[in-house]
Amino acid sequence: RHMFWILGLWPAVLAAEAFEPMTGDQISEALTDRTLIYEDGAVQDFRASGRTLYNAGRDSWGYWAVRGDQYCSQWPPSDGWACYDLVRNGAVLRFVADDGSFTDGVYQQ
Repeated sequence: RHMFWILGLWPAVLAAEAFEPMTGDQISEALTDRTLIYEDGAVQDFRASGRTLYNAGRDSWGYWAVRGDQYCSQWPPSDGWACYDLVRNGAVLRFVADDGSFTDGVYQQ
């Protein structure tokens, strides 16, 4: 029930102001030791150690880092890193891929 309340707020939040690009320092501050909930209900925990735990029904452990002004992640068994621009609109953090696709998350309360 709480999840539906959060999801219900997103359209109003997104209409309120434009997304602002984030710097590397802002990305580190926004994610380190924080947990995000995505629109589909998946949850991701960003540990200070550089480990990240993503759960969309089952646990998936990976790694995260800030490189320049981008968020980057690596998910074993792949050894490749994928990097994304991060932009913010109030409580919403948006991960933007090179192709323009994006995923929005809000902090878990």
